[in-house]
Amino acid sequence: MTDQPAFAAAAAAGPVLALYVLDEDTPGEWAIGGAQRWWLHHSLTALAGELEARGGALVLRRGRSADVVRQVAEEAQAGAIHAVRHYEPWWRKVEEELGSALTLHGGDVLHEPSEIRSGSGGAFKIYGPYYRTLERHLPPSPPQPAQERIEAPAHLPGSERLEDWQLLPTRPNWAEGFSVWQPGEAGALAHLSRFAAEVKHYAERRDLPSEVGTSNLSAHLHFGEISPRQVWHGLAAGAGDKFRRELAWRDFSRSVILADPDMGSREQRPNGLPHRSGERAGVDFAAWSKGQTGYPIVDAGMRQLWITGWMHNRVRLITASFLVKHLLIDWRRGTQWFWDTLIDADYANNSQNWQWIAGTGFDSQPFYRVMAPLIQSEKFGAADYIRRWVPELAHLSDADIHDPWGRGVAPQAYPQPLIGHREGRERALKAFREARAPG
Repeated sequence: MTDQPAFAAAAAAGPVLALYVLDEDTPGEWAIGGAQRWWLHHSLTALAGELEARGGALVLRRGRSADVVRQVAEEAQAGAIHAVRHYEPWWRKVEEELGSALTLHGGDVLHEPSEIRSGSGGAFKIYGPYYRTLERHLPPSPPQPAQERIEAPAHLPGSERLEDWQLLPTRPNWAEGFSVWQPGEAGALAHLSRFAAEVKHYAERRDLPSEVGTSNLSAHLHFGEISPRQVWHGLAAGAGDKFRRELAWRDFSRSVILADPDMGSREQRPNGLPHRSGERAGVDFAAWSKGQTGYPIVDAGMRQLWITGWMHNRVRLITASFLVKHLLIDWRRGTQWFWDTLIDADYANNSQNWQWIAGTGFDSQPFYRVMAPLIQSEKFGAADYIRRWVPELAHLSDADIHDPWGRGVAPQAYPQPLIGHREGRERALKAFREARAPG
């Protein structure tokens, strides 16, 4: 409800009807995954409560967004339709289809990426020059306060029941561990308050999986429960500059969508690598997805993802690198797995970060830079993180826990490494050299 410019504009004009459309047709293969569906259920529950407390109501409909919005606007005899602008290609098509009937507002970014342009007038593809140009528009304008009272229409169109959408898993209920989260605006503000008190330590703690050094705001930002401007201004002046640059990376990924709408499936800079496929690759992918690779830091991250729907950012890099380089499996398989299992699965960020790891993005690390998971684990003090998510290793010392097989102390229940680090690295680099060889 806070800093929601579309809602504020509608409220200034008269009675407001709040509408949410569950559209699983328009996005095609990018319809929301299972973890996001869990979050959405609880987020809509919280939003409905916020609206009702202010005198409003939330109407729920399911179907193609463009069709449903037109239908509900006609039923309500709406004078205008207001929405916050989005950047995913499928939502941009909806916006184009609705045309002049739709009034779009900013709110999902610090500054509209369409206004951050290179000297040639195109969208930026490299973060450094993008951020230097964005800085001219920073800080963003202050967030708008929430509407204290809402005037609802005298007659509300019919609404579907949230429970009938069956967004929550039941048989089995694999989301029990998701209870660590509080979807909704109140949960977002609680995380912001906590993070604002700790942001001075962000630069040194952000890469430490065993520490609570990150903001935990990604899902709240993705679902629009808090705005980037709220986050920016919620941090003390002079504090959190490193974090603010990370917040700007989120803007940048939306700029990349404008340059390449198909970034989730099409390599921006193809490197010609022959990805492994077939039965053996399938077995390796299954072991990776279940946290059974024999690399404790990788397994801890994948199990944290499955249990809570979220993974620490440093560990996301390590697990993604392991899949793409040690296992030579197509980054797009990893993208799809994260899309289904992450509560904060964001088309722009998810795709951009996977292409960064794979060395195929406009702005990415070279493929030949292969992360060493055992070294990364020790370097970033992941011992307690591993103990939490890989309990069969919890009894091991800090010195042994990062590489139990190499130290000769691995328990029988813990799987052997799918491939040795040196062997995996050499295989990846050989494949890379052969892919680049002339002829």
